[in-house]
Amino acid sequence: MVSYSDLTLENGLRLLLHRDTTTPLVTVNLLYGVGSRDERSDRTGLAHLMEHLMFGGTREYPDFDRVVDDLGGESNAFTNNDYTNYYLTLPAQHLREALHLEADRLRGDWNIDGEYWKALEVQKRVVTEEYNQRYMNQPYGDAWMLLRPLCYKLHPYRWCTIGADIRHVQEATADEVREFFSRYYRPSNATLAIAGNIDMEQATNWVRQTLGSIGQPSQPLHRARTTFDEPEQTEARRLEVEREVPNTAIYKAWVMCDRWSEDYYAYDMLSDVLASGHSSRLYRRLVVEEQLFAEINAYITGDLDKGLFAVSGKLREGASTEQAERAIDEEIDHLQQTPVESRELEKVANRFENTFVYSQYKASDRALSLCYFDMIGQLELVNHEPECYRRVTPDGLQRVAKRLTPERCSTLIMEKVKRDSKQ
Repeated sequence: MVSYSDLTLENGLRLLLHRDTTTPLVTVNLLYGVGSRDERSDRTGLAHLMEHLMFGGTREYPDFDRVVDDLGGESNAFTNNDYTNYYLTLPAQHLREALHLEADRLRGDWNIDGEYWKALEVQKRVVTEEYNQRYMNQPYGDAWMLLRPLCYKLHPYRWCTIGADIRHVQEATADEVREFFSRYYRPSNATLAIAGNIDMEQATNWVRQTLGSIGQPSQPLHRARTTFDEPEQTEARRLEVEREVPNTAIYKAWVMCDRWSEDYYAYDMLSDVLASGHSSRLYRRLVVEEQLFAEINAYITGDLDKGLFAVSGKLREGASTEQAERAIDEEIDHLQQTPVESRELEKVANRFENTFVYSQYKASDRALSLCYFDMIGQLELVNHEPECYRRVTPDGLQRVAKRLTPERCSTLIMEKVKRDSKQ
């Protein structure tokens, strides 16, 4: 069990504390309720660019990474559709310094007339290079850049975190970055978790002294967030492209429920029934028995609004795309017609519980979990989420399987470029 205390400071910052005396370290995890979903459609990629810039330094700490290194710590961050997360782990005796570092960044005390805004151009080039390496020059790298706008027509989930068009990042101005920061990077839109070998009262006082004096109270954006209602898909969508890939790949995706629906857990378990481990249905039939696929996966994207349930796989050389697609459809149809046996469901629930336990092995993992569950307004799930999976029934699994219909499916075929055998 993760023990914790929580409170909201006068400026709206949510503070969560977890004491772990078995480690000499402490993690400061700061989650902001801003992701790619909060961007304008003509200026995408700003949330990810902002993450890069937050390591660019301030007047007091011009070299953030060097300060962290000197304290014997490590730090990093990530951005997704719904939020941006920063974490810093270091020896517990340096907690106060870590809070000063985060407060300085949150205060936005950048050297606006000097080196920081030179760093803006540097980071735009860094993000462009990341775009080229990870999305354009990597086999299957642009698959989700193609699949997302196939699945979503209105929702901002239709673009990836890197952006819908890299020119949006390249053309971003300093004023646009300032406005984005001031809108979303404020205490009332953030959750701070501190986990490790701490004195709870002392840590609270230090947070009040450093981050508690920043900004003014206002409605926390990530607790009253704009939702986007994607229209129901009523006709199958399909896109076929050729790429320089080792094997032809199939991606099939259906828009599912949001994060707060009880069906969320049924969809998650259904993905494991289909393709988690060598005993899963798709793996046994399509990889082992019929040898249509070299690998196959099923998963959910886990977004806050209506996310995606997806099945993807890479075909074996010589396998027919039509036959492979038909085999996937047949396995889904079987789930729609025949309820999963309780024993199979129990096995999947056990796997989720084991994964949940291991995901909280380190204090840094617990800090992130506290922030995440607080963000979705269900902090109690930091200890009780496995019970949500245990409540899923065979009928519930069959109900969501019946939502995976052909007319609600978006299919991307990434065909391996055919070479003339005479060349």
